[in-house]
Amino acid sequence: MRGATFLTCLLSLALIGPGCATYDRKGLAPSVAAHIETTRVRHAFKPENELRQKIMALDPEHVTAQDVQLVLAQCPAPRIINIHGGIYPVHRKMISFSKFLIGMGYPGTSITNPGDGTYTFSCYESSKMIAGVIAWYYERDGLRPIMVGHSQGGIQVVKVLHRLAGPPSGKLHLWNPLTWEEEPACDFVDPLTGERRPVVGLTIPFASATAAGGLTRLLPNQWDMVGRLRAIPDCVEDFTGFYKRMDLLGGDLLGYGPANHFYAKDHASVRNIRLPAAYVHRAIPDTEHLLKSQPDKDWINNYHPPNKHVSIPSAEVDFDSSSKNILWAADMWFSIKKHWVLELQRLLGAKSRWEANL
Repeated sequence: MRGATFLTCLLSLALIGPGCATYDRKGLAPSVAAHIETTRVRHAFKPENELRQKIMALDPEHVTAQDVQLVLAQCPAPRIINIHGGIYPVHRKMISFSKFLIGMGYPGTSITNPGDGTYTFSCYESSKMIAGVIAWYYERDGLRPIMVGHSQGGIQVVKVLHRLAGPPSGKLHLWNPLTWEEEPACDFVDPLTGERRPVVGLTIPFASATAAGGLTRLLPNQWDMVGRLRAIPDCVEDFTGFYKRMDLLGGDLLGYGPANHFYAKDHASVRNIRLPAAYVHRAIPDTEHLLKSQPDKDWINNYHPPNKHVSIPSAEVDFDSSSKNILWAADMWFSIKKHWVLELQRLLGAKSRWEANL
């Protein structure tokens, strides 16, 4: 027992020693927070009939660059909760991914925190807080947020999903990302039904975890995920897990075999993608450089993933050395575009039902 404890301490020092990539969150004054919430967070999306028809006609499985430029650019988008890993300066790689999404056409206002301008959350921030922030955003814009996690951030994504999943008797408070304070309420008004509902049980449309596992799952802040990391509950509709071989930090059994495969506890749709072994664990979300190449962007926009529980995608063209991480970027962009469309269609469909009942 003492030997195991000693090894854990050594591991913690090795992984945390270089420094933690976290934030010192400072809340805004209530009056300032209220102003930002009113002017920059709440979205009263009331498209003209022509735009509404264009949105409803989009095929979520085949969203083109033209669809993004001519249709989706006129619309709000689901809040993206990017959760980076724990070792400084890994957060810069997730910031790179945030800027990649913005360069591909995703609204920056749906990625950056409106209070402090940060692009990401830290894996060391409370999973209860992140779950409460998700409900807070959903109540205000009617589009359910998306979660993306890398390394320990991927473990945190799954931890948040388990928080949202229950038990039904459990309680989660809303959390204000402008004041960074827990709110008294454990329920909120569902913007699509007008009825109050608890935070526990809220389902989000999409989440992903990349290179989550390996030695990092042995850190003390991840012990409560032992036996639960690969089990995806029903509080997410689509989930994609990414892993690579020869990955000591993020791959169980060095990234070999089914130990790295996520699975649905019940009805969630779960995909697993094995990335090339040449991908570097800490750098997988580093994708902003792909914006410099129009051929890369065209390939990413046209990418469609294999419809398999476990797949090993490959590019059918030869990219140059600047195209690193393009498979991960393409798969992520496919899912994010897809759920951007689905969330807008869900919102407009609910509004149509309201109007029909007036």
